[in-house]
Amino acid sequence: MLLPLRKVLVVLFGLCWAVAAQQSAESKIPLCAQICLLEAFQTKACAPTDKACICTNAKFQAPVSACVAANCTIPEALVQPNKHSATKNYSLRNCGAPIRNRGPKYVVISNVMISITAVFVIIRFAFKIVYSKLEIGLDDWAVLACVLTAIPSAIVTVFGTVRHGLGQDIWTLEPEEITKMLKYFYVMASLYFTELSLLKLTLLFFYIRVFPSKPVQRLLWGTVIFVVLWGLVFVCLAIFQCQPISYFWTHWDGLHEGHCLDINAITVSNAAISIFLDLWILGIPLWQLWGLKMHWKKKVGVALMFCVGTFVTVVSILRLSALVHFAQSSNASWEFYDVSLWSTIEISVGCMCACLPTLRLLLVKIFPVLAGSTTRSRQQYYNYGSGNELKDISANANSRNPRSRTSKSGLSSIARSQTSPPFPHDNGITVKTSYTVERMHSDTDEASLVSHENEKK
Repeated sequence: MLLPLRKVLVVLFGLCWAVAAQQSAESKIPLCAQICLLEAFQTKACAPTDKACICTNAKFQAPVSACVAANCTIPEALVQPNKHSATKNYSLRNCGAPIRNRGPKYVVISNVMISITAVFVIIRFAFKIVYSKLEIGLDDWAVLACVLTAIPSAIVTVFGTVRHGLGQDIWTLEPEEITKMLKYFYVMASLYFTELSLLKLTLLFFYIRVFPSKPVQRLLWGTVIFVVLWGLVFVCLAIFQCQPISYFWTHWDGLHEGHCLDINAITVSNAAISIFLDLWILGIPLWQLWGLKMHWKKKVGVALMFCVGTFVTVVSILRLSALVHFAQSSNASWEFYDVSLWSTIEISVGCMCACLPTLRLLLVKIFPVLAGSTTRSRQQYYNYGSGNELKDISANANSRNPRSRTSKSGLSSIARSQTSPPFPHDNGITVKTSYTVERMHSDTDEASLVSHENEKK
């Protein structure tokens, strides 16, 4: 990234130093650049007083750019000789270039997203602990850990990266600000990889509790192991990608020694694997749904519920497109903005989607009309509980148990059997009636969102 950055700086600053020079401001220009300007004026491509020519003439800009790249360091192009005050767009203002700053917009988006996400998670835990007295599972702890990791990330965004120049052009920043911005961005990268892994574990743990079939359980646990290893590998890569570690935030000036792995390859490969995992995790419940003997309308409804998570995949794809542009960036503080913004949105939206089943149950409890008609049918359903058993509710009660009542995980059923008294004649007709009344409380369980009818064994 160093060489392209140097070229951008010399083009933007070199062509405008001449304008500054004609205003008797040579003292604010590094000596190396003043020499380059004098040599450029000797080509007579532009007159020293022709501001429009100096700002737009490629024949004048080319020798200035080459000279500055060969004789000036990047800090010299950014600061005044006293090394204490940045040019702050001094030269660019002379050419009428605008000063851009997207930082405040990012602060608003980050604060709003993390606040909404925290509310969703609080509702999830409050509903389970206070209202429904449900068991707190691994999926709940995973989403909580994800949010607790996202909060420091939001703080770093507001008081770290944005405060020190994220969302601004790099040539408007002091060298100290650039270094601090990259240092905070380094912290955000490690937190992001952690959050992303926890988010995927949240969905996997939820499916583990919903789908107790042994083949599916093995598939899900295998995916969990892969996600854990994937997360650990990329967190370690984010931490130790440069040697020494500080070289990540100091290499931009070309004055420090060290080496880094291909940062672009790390970020792009992580995003590509993340998108693949999103599709894989989405495919597991859809695969289970395909094998059920269920009316196609119900299948579509359940599928749409699971497909809400595809919005996270869409955000991941948008982030990947930003990474492709980021890979070619020579304006780090400006281009890192898109990557940071989409990363924040991706994590927040993912946590909110993971909490939607619980939010739906709360809304159904508050507004029962949303639950639709009560379903009483011969069916099998996956029980969401500690045992993860597959419950098979038979339509016929056991004749040896004329009255039975069971209750577990929000399910209660009453089975009755009644036989009419025999007729006095031996050749009479005996009538036997049996029936089952069952009730499932949909407000006790996310798994009740999926109603399985006559599952194929």
